[in-house]
Amino acid sequence: MFPRSRPRRLRSDPTIRRMVRENALSVDDLIAPVFVNETLGAPAEVRSMPGIIAQTPDSVVGEARRLEELNVPAVLLFGVPGRKDEKGSQAWDPEGVVQKAVRAIKEDTELTVITDLCLCEYTSHGHCGVLAGGVVDNDLTLELYARTAVAQAKAGADIVAPSGMMDGQVAAIRDALDDAGFDRVAIMAYAAKYASAFYGPFRDAAHSAPSSGDRRTHQMDPANGREAMREMRADAEEGADILMVKPAMPCLDIIASARREFDLPLAAYQVSGEYAMLKAADANSWLDGRAATMESLLSIKRAGADMMITYFAAEAAELLRGD
Repeated sequence: MFPRSRPRRLRSDPTIRRMVRENALSVDDLIAPVFVNETLGAPAEVRSMPGIIAQTPDSVVGEARRLEELNVPAVLLFGVPGRKDEKGSQAWDPEGVVQKAVRAIKEDTELTVITDLCLCEYTSHGHCGVLAGGVVDNDLTLELYARTAVAQAKAGADIVAPSGMMDGQVAAIRDALDDAGFDRVAIMAYAAKYASAFYGPFRDAAHSAPSSGDRRTHQMDPANGREAMREMRADAEEGADILMVKPAMPCLDIIASARREFDLPLAAYQVSGEYAMLKAADANSWLDGRAATMESLLSIKRAGADMMITYFAAEAAELLRGD
């Protein structure tokens, strides 16, 4: 006997498929990462990320306007300073590259500005904090993260996003922001950030590869899932407003688990390697780049993400409005 239940009935017509669709992408889901590089004389394409342009301090406002015209609601800023030192002091300098970019964007657009908060782009050794005996000193680094958060908030950042995976970083930053009168500045915590092989193109763009060693003493082992829940729970208890999982597609299980476990807004970072591999496959006609891009974003949303940081933000926004 044929089955009484036939799921194909609800797939037989485009309108019915649209009516029963469980998830849909919106431009409101998107956050665009933007690199601002003081060492550039003119905007330049990132070699390992086709179509991604590193901006100069003078050109970044134009890029912000373009994203705003596409209705992308927010940018996540990464800075490459003109000079670096052992402590990464340009990270909290009032005239640092990110602080200047924040002020310029806020003066000219209505975008929400999120600032990445780490020291790897600013230190001469490329590590995420202060080195002591060749190892990142967690607690000394927290003091510098706190200073950086306040500097970014003074510049006008709406949300700060600590990405260094130091123990206690959210609490240190929340206390510093509140003490400085920035209790309305939110924290988007890189709560479950893995030591992933998918970050390579980013380090090319941000000039942030460590000069020695790696980041496995603070970023998470990709083999671990339960640990991610512990990290996210700690950040939530310390005052995070938004929790983030990074990378995204290799961690769809972590995103789904986090959605079941936590009520806070959940972000996922579709990282540079995810972008680069899809672009490479498209360039070689191995797949339909546009369709694969949108499917990848939909899979991240279906897993439970409320927002996605993605280098496809502008491209996806154009596709969503039918350009």
